[in-house]
Amino acid sequence: MPLFDAIRLALRTIQTQKLKSAFTLLGVCIGVMFLISVVSIVEGMGRYMEDDLVGKLIGVNTFELRSRPNINIGDIDEAMWEAYRRRPRLEITDVDPVTSALPADVKWYMTSEDQVPVSSAMSGKPRRVQVYAVAGAYFDVKKLGVSAGRELSDQELTRGEKVIVIGQDAAERLYPGLDPLGREVKMGGVPYRIIGVAETQGKSFGISFDNFLVVPWRSPARRLLNSRPNIVDAVAIQSPSEAAMPETMEIVRAVMRGRHQLRPAQVDDFSMQTADTALAFWNKIKGYLVLAGIALPAIGLVVGAIVIMNIMLVAVSERTREIGIRKALGARRRDILSQFLIEASTLGVVGSAIGVALGIGLAELISALSPLPASVAPWSIIVGISLGAGVGIVSGVYPASRASRLDPIAALRQE
Repeated sequence: MPLFDAIRLALRTIQTQKLKSAFTLLGVCIGVMFLISVVSIVEGMGRYMEDDLVGKLIGVNTFELRSRPNINIGDIDEAMWEAYRRRPRLEITDVDPVTSALPADVKWYMTSEDQVPVSSAMSGKPRRVQVYAVAGAYFDVKKLGVSAGRELSDQELTRGEKVIVIGQDAAERLYPGLDPLGREVKMGGVPYRIIGVAETQGKSFGISFDNFLVVPWRSPARRLLNSRPNIVDAVAIQSPSEAAMPETMEIVRAVMRGRHQLRPAQVDDFSMQTADTALAFWNKIKGYLVLAGIALPAIGLVVGAIVIMNIMLVAVSERTREIGIRKALGARRRDILSQFLIEASTLGVVGSAIGVALGIGLAELISALSPLPASVAPWSIIVGISLGAGVGIVSGVYPASRASRLDPIAALRQE
């Protein structure tokens, strides 16, 4: 029997035996549905970590020099935290030796950051806002543009003028419904003039990336961010390419080890964190989650395989006379075998296709009703459909083999 004729016959059987086919499809459908939804949530989490969280905190081809890592994902014991606390803080006197040693095509910025109460004439009570006191090519390295006004100029950064670029959420909180450009906000009792509104950075897990202010590091605001005004939280350094990153990091490491007078056997007492190092533990966990997302729905697929096998055995019993007639008309054993295998695999594919659609819908529903992001991975759809077809074929082998071995004379005698 030609392949398309066998598929058409299988679909006709599904249509005529709706209730039986529905129970046959159920196990495969549920297994594939949970496979797609779980993998979509894991993929969404991965994209959030890579693009939204780490991607926005640490830019492309960029690493951060800090006294300790800014992003800690994974198990860090008390001894490690104690070692972090003993590390010397970065100071403004460290910045010039580091940046002077960098190649000419390397960009950098330094920052001190913390949440600070900020008020305006329209805000009523002070609002807590993330404040970044910066110097260097901050807007360029972070790829942070402005939707209105302008960025901080080199002159304003050098002179420490009392001007700011404000995030859109912070602007709405401090000047609700009004254009904030040219207006003032106060930090520590000192007024700052708004010269720009940053482009929106979005939000994830309900956390806004737009509730911030950017001020020159040399302005009075830096005294609100650290207990000592000469402390710098981070120096971010961007190489022109990924290939140049290791060399740039070694230059910075050599300068810092020299400044901290570390002997060759001593470990670094500072951190140089890239996006890859920040995500190393997450990528390990993600691999386990994907495996769990495939393994757990496999239980449903095993149940689906058993159901398909039982249904196909029943179908063989019910269609014994049909099989006898086909053999009497010249159908060969392999024709009968292929017919029932194609019917079983068609059931698996139809069930998995429905499961894919339901899985995508479930993932989107979870994403809409909770902070969990979802991102459907194309490979999971291929795996889901392939598993459905595989389950159908494996579960149909025995019934198909049994049908193909029927004696046509005995089959024709069946009523």
